[in-house]
Amino acid sequence: MKKKLWFLLGWLVVASMLITACQPETIIQTVVVTEMVEGTPVEVVITATPAPEEAEEVVSYDQAPDPTTMTYVMPDDAACLDPHLAYEGTSYEIISNVLEGLIFFNRQKSSEYIPQLSTNVPTVENGGLSADGLTYTFNIRPGVKYENGNDLTASDAAYSFERVLLQSDPNSGAWMMIEAIMGYSSGDITEKIAEGAYAGDQGALMANATAEELVGVCEEVKSHFTADDATGVFTVTLPQPWGPFLPIIARPWAYILDKEWSVEQGDWDGSCDTWQNFYAPGQEATKLAKVIMGTGPYKLESWTPDVEWILTAKEDYWRQADDPQYEGGPGGPARIKRIVHKTVAEWGTRFAMLQTGDAAMVDVPLEQRSQVDAYVGEICDNETGECVPSDNPEGPLKMFGNLVNNARTDIFLNFNVKAPEGSTNSYIGSGKLDGNGIPPDFFSDLHMRKAISYCMDYDTYIAEGMNGDGVRNTSFLVKDILGYNPDQQMYPFDLDKCKEELDLAWDGKVAEVGFRVQGVTATGYTANQTALAILQSNLRSIDPKYNLEIVTLPWASYLASFRAAQLPIAVSGWSEDYHDPHNWAQPFLIGTYTGRANMPKEFTDIFRPLVEQAVAEPDEAKRAELYYQLGALRYEWVPEVTLAQAGSRTYLQRWVKDYVYNPVGGDYYYYNWSLAGGE
Repeated sequence: MKKKLWFLLGWLVVASMLITACQPETIIQTVVVTEMVEGTPVEVVITATPAPEEAEEVVSYDQAPDPTTMTYVMPDDAACLDPHLAYEGTSYEIISNVLEGLIFFNRQKSSEYIPQLSTNVPTVENGGLSADGLTYTFNIRPGVKYENGNDLTASDAAYSFERVLLQSDPNSGAWMMIEAIMGYSSGDITEKIAEGAYAGDQGALMANATAEELVGVCEEVKSHFTADDATGVFTVTLPQPWGPFLPIIARPWAYILDKEWSVEQGDWDGSCDTWQNFYAPGQEATKLAKVIMGTGPYKLESWTPDVEWILTAKEDYWRQADDPQYEGGPGGPARIKRIVHKTVAEWGTRFAMLQTGDAAMVDVPLEQRSQVDAYVGEICDNETGECVPSDNPEGPLKMFGNLVNNARTDIFLNFNVKAPEGSTNSYIGSGKLDGNGIPPDFFSDLHMRKAISYCMDYDTYIAEGMNGDGVRNTSFLVKDILGYNPDQQMYPFDLDKCKEELDLAWDGKVAEVGFRVQGVTATGYTANQTALAILQSNLRSIDPKYNLEIVTLPWASYLASFRAAQLPIAVSGWSEDYHDPHNWAQPFLIGTYTGRANMPKEFTDIFRPLVEQAVAEPDEAKRAELYYQLGALRYEWVPEVTLAQAGSRTYLQRWVKDYVYNPVGGDYYYYNWSLAGGE
């Protein structure tokens, strides 16, 4: 009997092997076996159990892998958490979710506002703005508490506005507040001390200004504000009507800090005797560089620089469920409980995380968009939030396309390159016009700036660096803004003209000996590197002794060096702070970028009268004409090389819901968002 059993088992094994080996094309279902039963041959039919059919995988986008957590991946990290000093988008990703302002953007509208820490948006009609346009009255929202349990007060608002004005760091957004509230054209709070001779230099200010001068600056700042904690009323009085005032204070540099907490961190105590100790501190020296605490829907759980940071939702957030942020918007605690930002400079890694679903969203460079488009299953509209199937409806991603992107990347040429303290500047080689470097003031020569303008192949940059998704601007303004002149003369790509200008530069010395200089951008910004590579190739094609070397730096190092005016050639982008032509004229012609390019005062004074006249002109037609004139002046003097304005897209996993993009505020306010399967 044992032999029969082994014989039977043997056939079963063979049958099983045949079944396994032949799948999926042939499946043996039965085997006939002859056995001897009490000496009589008997046929026994053995039916193999068929292998279970593999169920077809059903992909569902109705459930996020973890409905409580959203992970997204970007090439750079936050630089500073001080809202009155930070001045770049990645820092705002933390700041805008932890801190809040008096007013905020109404969903995707860039020029329409809703109350936030104030219960009103001041207008003449509702009594919040005086008839002369000078005094704004805000009613501070009652019952709001900071993360530490302290109450929000009108005094906190006054302290915050005073702090950003008096801190007056040249690499922050303070200049906008100073222009609007103080009426200072320099954008620096020390303008009236020694005619602004110590602007941005704390040491020089403290060494040379008198105690009376210092106190006088502070008292003048404080005179523009009143705060009544009993009634919750906070007022701001301007020296002149300023149309962009509300757009300015909707941004992070006007967010409201807890005064008591800030003082506990070692920051300014609100006294006019001490403010100078906190003037122009720089991102590393501010007491709030690495700490943050606010009234917003999230709190910072952890931050490992250049690796990741994590935000967690506050379950006791002040906004109630029956008090939505805007009609149809969210209320109560944030629906996504954890926001995880990972810093990954390398595109291939970011793309892999998007493909596997390990990231809900990643930064997609312009030149990589076509690679990601292959995975898009839905095309969505930012205005309505509605999505329709793409040509690949099973794709795991959705794309919000045709987003308004009031931003541009340009090439900035340094008029007088600074060396780091105590060392030479390696970006300019020998520091001389000897073929092995350049002198620090190399680009102060107009012929050199014109040469670079002619040597840039703009069409190739748009095609290769921007994946065809860009448009060249005619001047310093972006398209479809007041004062943009589509007929403004521009520098074409023309190697013959480039050579002519190089031959004239520095009285012919450049053509005689050549030069070696470094062009610098941040690591991970491939389009910026493409721009430099195009310029590098074109210069070499004219003469091999024209050497442009390409250098990339980690974002924080790049930004610090750019702000310190240490980079001879820098490729960088500007996103408007608020939607008004002044926010382009000021930084490009007399403000932010003139400092980073170390332009002399006599150069910026060419543009200043028109810039100041244009922002104060109430008649829009006259104002537009003034910006036309500025565009012509800019063409004549070439303060920088204008590249192209990009279109914008956002790619998300399809289980990400309620995405909102604002052309000015961006898309990093995560209180709006939710995940499929979550709350």
